[in-house]
Amino acid sequence: MGDEVRERLAWVAVDWGSSNLRAWAMGGRDEVLAQNGSDMGMLSLVPEAYEPALLETIGDWLPASGRVPVWVCGMAGARQGWREAAYLPVPARLGELALGAVMPDVRDPRLEVRLLPGLCQYADAAERAFDVMRGEETQLAGLVARQPDHTGVVCLPGTHAKWVWLEEGAVTRFATHLTGELYRLLATQSVLKHSVTDAELAEPGHREAFVAAVRQASDAPECFGQRLFGLRAADLLDDSLPTGEARHSRLGAHLSGMVIGMELAGMRRALSKAPITLVGSEALCTRYALALEALGHPSRRLDGEAAVLAGLGLARAGA
Repeated sequence: MGDEVRERLAWVAVDWGSSNLRAWAMGGRDEVLAQNGSDMGMLSLVPEAYEPALLETIGDWLPASGRVPVWVCGMAGARQGWREAAYLPVPARLGELALGAVMPDVRDPRLEVRLLPGLCQYADAAERAFDVMRGEETQLAGLVARQPDHTGVVCLPGTHAKWVWLEEGAVTRFATHLTGELYRLLATQSVLKHSVTDAELAEPGHREAFVAAVRQASDAPECFGQRLFGLRAADLLDDSLPTGEARHSRLGAHLSGMVIGMELAGMRRALSKAPITLVGSEALCTRYALALEALGHPSRRLDGEAAVLAGLGLARAGA
């Protein structure tokens, strides 16, 4: 398999996050020949450690001679990363990300590395607030690679969920919500850590609890703080809840619905009859699709990994 990859390798796609990196060996038709990854994310690296970490991940794919293009999105291009690829301000055309790419110094003559930039937004008197993204812009480029003139609202669920407005393939504005991080903090570092655990919505009663919480938070976001403590009180007093682990996972589903419902309350004006495009993992997109459906809004999904690869391929094609 290694020899076949080396013979057919045309370029390497890399998504380098804060906690890990993922890499794909790509053929001449942008087909995936192999993939690999590691936990060597930005938070565990200094600039001089990036090249060794990359070689440890993709070294077996590289030929004995010749230069291989390596296109990288994500945190390797951050100020604290390998080399800074400065943010491009919006409005920004997603087909032109390669114009902001930078090339870090490398010692291995087989590597030709380009780090893609993120996007930034400056506050104005209208609806824009200061905001940044790094990595999500490449997933958005993957959407545009399939639909060059795409116009609409896109949601990328995650630790920091992004809502993005696209007009004919360009990002005009975006908004970030700390929904995933807020859930994790509440579930592990607040008084709620005694009452909630992560929940699969397929479990009996969990889907209903999630949907009810989405609707409550969206309809009355001003009650969010009170209802948060209400989860702790329910754990202590509500005899209608199941017992044991099922009790805490049911409350976890309710907490998840509350924080996502709050996010959707903040996006109320962005939601319309047009489907929201969800980009990301199946699990998170399924949860957001259910929340949107509960509020009467349709959605459709684009796989996050497929979007990254298509976005990196678009950048490479536009170089």
